[in-house]
Amino acid sequence: MPVTRPAERPRTPFFSSGPCAKRPGWTSDVLKDAPLGRSHRAKVGKAKLKLAIDLTREVLQVPADYRIGIVPASDTGAVEMALWSLLGARSVDLLAWESFGEGWVTDVVKQLKLTDARVIKSGYGELPNLAEVDTKARDVVFTWNGTTSGVRVPNADWIAADREGLTICDATSAAFSQRLDWPKLDVVTFSWQKALGGEAAHGMLILSPRAVQRLESYTPSWPLPKIFRMTKGGKLIEGIFEGETINTPSMLCVEDYLDALNWAKREGGLDGLVARSDRNAKVILDWVGRTPWIANLAADPATASNTSVCLVIADPEVVAKGKDTVAAVAKGIASTLEKEGVAFDIGAYRDAPPGLRIWCGATVETADLEALTPWLDWAFAQEKAKLLAQAA
Repeated sequence: MPVTRPAERPRTPFFSSGPCAKRPGWTSDVLKDAPLGRSHRAKVGKAKLKLAIDLTREVLQVPADYRIGIVPASDTGAVEMALWSLLGARSVDLLAWESFGEGWVTDVVKQLKLTDARVIKSGYGELPNLAEVDTKARDVVFTWNGTTSGVRVPNADWIAADREGLTICDATSAAFSQRLDWPKLDVVTFSWQKALGGEAAHGMLILSPRAVQRLESYTPSWPLPKIFRMTKGGKLIEGIFEGETINTPSMLCVEDYLDALNWAKREGGLDGLVARSDRNAKVILDWVGRTPWIANLAADPATASNTSVCLVIADPEVVAKGKDTVAAVAKGIASTLEKEGVAFDIGAYRDAPPGLRIWCGATVETADLEALTPWLDWAFAQEKAKLLAQAA
């Protein structure tokens, strides 16, 4: 049956999983108070950076005794700082079920060359068996939400409360859209350009008191670049966690992040952001439930992401023609909708199974996702018609 070209378009067609959509109503006017041309070490710069830390704590409900630092190189930089500075004191379990988790495995096993590292893996769309993880005795490195697979841990119940090791959590597509169980987490990282739609290149590193104790009592056997060093003379460099950044931050980006945090407060803080993300994801997941040609890559609804929703082509006629055809159809949908100005950057991540990835985080408007789904149906119909015409 032919699919009619939709009449209504999303007002904001930005559905990229990073950098993500700016908050609703954003204009460049919000940047007018950025202290451009000023040193980040001047009073005004330090005050802005400290405010960013304080608002992060408030919105994410971070415990008062956890340190929060602004670090270079986005979430990747924050994770690398943690891995290179903290690992090696005891054995470690590494969890991987998508590309970013795989990246941390590579760094620990091939770069740090830790021989007592155990890798616990699963394929895209599934979580590893969390019961295999030894959170009592070993350090653990994992992503809370698999950005490239759309699969997240449902909670932190699998982490021992009386653990001896540290939990290092890459939460870059979970923070501000999912609830993090702080007592179970010792290191949490994320970047500004994900759930709040901030600008790139700045990362956040959050440390529990247990992580600080590790930093102050353990010296890795390998040299640490200056950009990774968080201690001096066996003591934490407290300034890092009070706005005295390791390298020069962009005060323009800081101003943008402050705007996003203040918007988050107006939306009801963490509760409001999680509700927005859940509502957004429901639009896509309900559409998937009634649409036979598409499926969620996440095999278990209990572990399906509410931010980076990853989808695969499920139409039997398309699937029967093989992976290359599936990939071509998915690419065609994304390309067509980009040309139409309806949806930008919704193709699956390059290492993931071919399909689509639609960001449903809090900065996306529900009405835009509701307007998007008919266009997805229409674009798929166009691609399938081309396929059938070629086979005729």
